[in-house]
Amino acid sequence: MGKIQKIRNEAAGIAAPIRASGATGDLRLHEFRSGIFRNTRFLRVWLPPGYDDAENASRHYPVLYLNDGQNLFEASTAFGGVEWQVDETADRLIREGAVPPMIVVGIDNTGKNRLREYMPHRSLHPRILRVQGRRYPDFLMKEVMPFVEQIYRVATGPEDTGLGGSSLGALIALYTAMVRPGTFGRLLLESPSLWASNRQLIKESRSVRIWPERIFLAVGSAEAGSPERSRTVVDDVRELAAIMRRAVLSEKRLRLVIKDGAGHSEGAWAERFPEALQFLFGRQ
Repeated sequence: MGKIQKIRNEAAGIAAPIRASGATGDLRLHEFRSGIFRNTRFLRVWLPPGYDDAENASRHYPVLYLNDGQNLFEASTAFGGVEWQVDETADRLIREGAVPPMIVVGIDNTGKNRLREYMPHRSLHPRILRVQGRRYPDFLMKEVMPFVEQIYRVATGPEDTGLGGSSLGALIALYTAMVRPGTFGRLLLESPSLWASNRQLIKESRSVRIWPERIFLAVGSAEAGSPERSRTVVDDVRELAAIMRRAVLSEKRLRLVIKDGAGHSEGAWAERFPEALQFLFGRQ
């Protein structure tokens, strides 16, 4: 099966992926060139147990796209050497039957351009005027998703398609879900940077009528450098949750988690990821 897949990819002009040796399960890295952003990054595609088995040859899988792909699977590439443990968690929950077999795609940031690509509106604090975040939905839907769907057996309906991230990666995931309604049925927002651009996305969220079917929204009580600033961060998340609930999102569709003592870190997001994955893709 693997040899056939490789031949097909080369025939389509797609280079064979790099197999990551430091991850749990099958993690494949694709060097990906974006015409929209005019740069190159890795897409990190984690495949579920049994993906290449003959009996699954016609099976298509739900998919979760996550920003800041470097931080998801391997400590060697993660910020501060701490990963989300997405591979270990997904592998365990799939084997336990808590979530269906699924594909997870980590979309790397590009380092120096991360803030510009993840911010859809100009900002004075920090001062970023030449933002590129409004291109991100097209980058994702016209470039990344078609590339992944060309190579892997991905189920393409909104009920099988998730998007998420943390910090500014969550901010751009929120923006994308808002401006492309009906595309993503699962949304993971960890410690979203709602303060950005004078809280512009909170303001725009009030007019949104179509939200993803399930949203996991989480934050820690110690996100910022002082208790006062941390309370502001939590208040912003509570306000976003209230806006979503007014749009008739029930408890079955929206889970708000405020973790006492948790900070703004990969470790905190890794700790909450099992609950998030089960809420978004598990049976309810």
